[in-house]
Amino acid sequence: MSQDSRQDLHHGADRSSEPVRPVGPVGSVGSVELVDWDFAAATARRLVPRGPRVSRAEAADAVRELRAAAAASAQHVADTSHLHAPASAEPARVVDRPGWIDANVESLRGMIAPVTDKLLAARPSGVGPTAAAVGGKVTGGETGALMAFLASKVLGQYDLAPGGTPRLLLVAPNVVEVERELDVDPRDFRMWVCLHEETHRVQFTAVPWLRQHLLDRTRELSVELVPDADQLAARLAQMVRNLPDVLREGGNGLSDLVTTPQQREEIARITAVMSLLEGHADVIMDDVGPAVIPTVDRIRTTFDQRRGGRSSLDRVIRRLLGLEAKMRQYSEGAAFVRGVVDTVGMDGFNQVWTSPETLPTPAEIGDHRLWLRRVHG
Repeated sequence: MSQDSRQDLHHGADRSSEPVRPVGPVGSVGSVELVDWDFAAATARRLVPRGPRVSRAEAADAVRELRAAAAASAQHVADTSHLHAPASAEPARVVDRPGWIDANVESLRGMIAPVTDKLLAARPSGVGPTAAAVGGKVTGGETGALMAFLASKVLGQYDLAPGGTPRLLLVAPNVVEVERELDVDPRDFRMWVCLHEETHRVQFTAVPWLRQHLLDRTRELSVELVPDADQLAARLAQMVRNLPDVLREGGNGLSDLVTTPQQREEIARITAVMSLLEGHADVIMDDVGPAVIPTVDRIRTTFDQRRGGRSSLDRVIRRLLGLEAKMRQYSEGAAFVRGVVDTVGMDGFNQVWTSPETLPTPAEIGDHRLWLRRVHG
């Protein structure tokens, strides 16, 4: 077994992007950025755990099978979802953990550009380039540490790529690690993962307005969450008061520390849309059924058990990052989709994609009958 083939299952995988480099003045003071994105990517690549040990042949097989499954999943998703998306202009990119990091650091930079603009506008004029550079390194290091944690967890992703070209990413070492952990059929599991991510691609390409709608709402909320200078003391006091609640089940993570009631309402509205997207992808991947994935029932059962069986430390970290809330999105969203489809069929459900006004509200994602009464009468 060669050393490089054991490190992160990179043999044959795509490099999803070149290392991230500043490309313009957004979020910078002169040549110094509020977040040093190069340092963030380098930190994440240094901290990310190595992937599972595999031989060169096993790595190449995993990459090849993921590419083939991604290509085959498109027709299955179209047949099951009744959504008609344009064919992908670019095939799915099978990446290793550093490749996922490079792509997502780039996307995060584009996503939070309005936030850095607001912070720069409020920055004291006396901050010199040395202090700014140190600050950029600190925030870059924090960003990199978060990316390193996530890079070892994500199986796949439809990267919305703010300011760039969206793309479907599959993280080969994570897929192999989880299929081994669950002791499931690798070929079936790889197809199952691809069906979920292909459904996300179809959601954002068959529904032309959805990507920009979600990006705009998320950016607007992110800017709103940045406090003005005269609000900092009150926000710090709020953080101390809210910390015990964040560590309990049911919260939305660190955002609960610093948000106002109005901001939490907007977070709930965005979360309802995310629950719809994740639940819809879960339903489609399962409904493709045993004709394509013979062991789909076993995969679903063991995968759901894994979601709930994490260590205490892992659960605390996930709660702080809001990942526990994301896990609830799958079950709540799937229950909504199944409730609607059982009542009005898949074509009736697809009215949800008509416009932003037909997306479910927070109340409706928890009770599909409310959405049915509002949209179907």
